[in-house]
Formats: sequence, C-alpha cells, structure tokens
Amino acid sequence: MKGTRRFSPLLLLASFFWLAPSPRLDARPPANLPAGEASLPARTTSPEPGAPESGSIREVIEDRYKSRYQAWKKEFLSTDIGRAQWEMYAHHPRLVLTITIAANNPNGAATGKYKWNHDGELIEATIALGSQVDQGYPSSVYYPVMNALEPFESKQLIGGSVLAATKIAHEFGHVMKIAGTPESLYRLQVQLVPVYNKIFLSNGYNTSDPRLEELALKMGGNPVQIWEDREYWGEANAMLFLRDRVAKERFHCKLFNKIKRTVEEYAKGYEERFAEIAKSQGASYSCSWR
Repeated sequence: MKGTRRFSPLLLLASFFWLAPSPRLDARPPANLPAGEASLPARTTSPEPGAPESGSIREVIEDRYKSRYQAWKKEFLSTDIGRAQWEMYAHHPRLVLTITIAANNPNGAATGKYKWNHDGELIEATIALGSQVDQGYPSSVYYPVMNALEPFESKQLIGGSVLAATKIAHEFGHVMKIAGTPESLYRLQVQLVPVYNKIFLSNGYNTSDPRLEELALKMGGNPVQIWEDREYWGEANAMLFLRDRVAKERFHCKLFNKIKRTVEEYAKGYEERFAEIAKSQGASYSCSWR
C-alpha cells in the first residue's frame, strides 16, 4: 500500500545504523540492506594529544578512481551551494572531513567515523562514495530528491555526474546534521536503540509499551523517527544542490513537482523542510509547492 511504512524491519535496520552510525545510501529500499553494510564504523573517542587543531578536506582517492571522482566533484562545485559548503569544510576551524571511495558499496555512499574533541565538538568525519555512485537510484520513500532524477537521466536531460553530485550533497547534509547534534545525545542514541529494538521484538511489536515510550522520549524519537530525520536532512541538502544546478533548466518545474508529490505521499511530516528550499529561489520556483 502506498505510503505505508514497514515498522519492524526498519527498527531492525535502525539498530545497524546506530550501532555503527551513519546510514548507507543505496539504490535499494532500506529494509533490503543486509546487516553490517549500513555504515562506516563510528569513532566516538576524543583526539590524542597533539591532534591537528584546524580542519580541512582530505581527499583519499585511489588512482583508478581519480578521473571519475574529479568529474563528480566538478559537478558538485558547479553550484553556488556546492562551492560554499566545500569551502566551509576546506577552511573549517576544527573539522577534518575525509572523502574516499568504497568499492564494496558501488552505487551508494555512507558517512561516519565521527570523532569529537573534549569540548564535544565534531572534529572528524568521513564520507565514503561508491565507486559507481553515478549510477543507481534509491527508493522514493526515503529519498524523494535523488529518486526524482531518474526519469530525467533516462531522457538524457542530465548525466550520471549530476546524480553523483546529488549523492555527495546528501552526505554533506549528514555531516552538517551530526555537527549540530550534541555528542551526548548521539552516544545516548547509539546506546539505547538496541535496547529499544530488543524490547520491541519481544513485546509483540507494541510501540505503546511504556518502556519504549520512555526510551523514545530520552532519545528524541523512536529509532525509525531518528533515522528518518537524518535521511530527510540529507535529502534537504541534496535539494539545495539541485535547486542551484537546475535553476536554468527547462525541466526544473517538472523535477521539483515530482519531488513535491513524493514528499506529500511519503514524508508529509517533513514537507515544510523541503517547501522552504523550493521557495527560496523566489519566482523561478513558483511552479512548486504552491
């Protein structure tokens, strides 16, 4: 049935994300992801003495991937928002952002290996792009922005580099979300999500269980809600990138209206997040979110 979420598989999935936090971006629906592939390992320890005090972007790319990576990066940097976000991390006062290629997740991407300093500030994160991240479209349910690109590529209105750059923007959104999340809350969620899932699986999938309600209150939501919020922040940043990238394209109204329909169907509670981005370009986006 359209718009229906499968709660129990996603709770199990969320436990994989939060035990090794950072969701994997993949062309398959989230419930189909196998355990252990969902993310990069977390690094939540404080830095060693003498660790660098200034941030940067470190591009750790094998020679065999450098040509395609440069094409994806060029596409991302072709927009004002892409350049602004890249410069923000290239000259960040603390955060070192590593970008690499992961051959074991060819069409996807993941963000993780987070590390905080003693003041609770995020100082390290890693984005791992798939070796073929310019191919493969995620499910429309949780990825309304990236999924919306598929018919436009099939009509040769955009190329694979646009898809890759949109996935990069999605991962940048994850970094920004985690950078704004207190380390204490992040650690608490990592600790409590498996507890929540264990109770959920043993109580007959009863989300009204007082124990689960208490855990959700402490964590800021149940595991699915936490995961959804993170993914939709990634998609919001992907939409910012596309807002700039397709501003002068004749099909921009069709693209944004497709995103709008998907958000209304599957992510109604997050609609305002996307609507504000659609409206931020003024008259040129009057075709969307009227």
